[in-house]
Amino acid sequence: MTDYFEDLTVGDEQTFGAYEVTAEGIQSFAEQYDPQPFHTDPEAAAASPFGGLVASGWHTAAMTMRLLVEEFLADAATRGALGVDELRWREPVRPGDELTVRTEIVDKESWDDDAGLIRVEVTTLVDGDPVLTMTPLVLFARRE
Repeated sequence: MTDYFEDLTVGDEQTFGAYEVTAEGIQSFAEQYDPQPFHTDPEAAAASPFGGLVASGWHTAAMTMRLLVEEFLADAATRGALGVDELRWREPVRPGDELTVRTEIVDKESWDDDAGLIRVEVTTLVDGDPVLTMTPLVLFARRE
């Protein structure tokens, strides 16, 4: 069933996903987009304040987006997003971590005749602990 603006209610919550983080994935992403040594070089990462290889925050956001698309947005009548408020990287993400995502609809407002704006609190978790928080502003189509 496709979710439209009218189908979403402030307070709706979901928890979903299981994304395993790998050292290879961390290094590959970082080599292309965030080539800092604590993301790309295990020996340098061991000597860093992190004490080991950690994912770029941008990689964590990208993995979160993957889970959001697969589990929350795949069956939604989205029209894209206007941006993200309050993006925070709460804790480092490491090889072997498994990411899950919790969403909560925190606000909805009319946008135009064809769409409404939904604010979604997104929390990415490892073992129940937040590693990323953000509030995307997503446009959802209205039912015709």
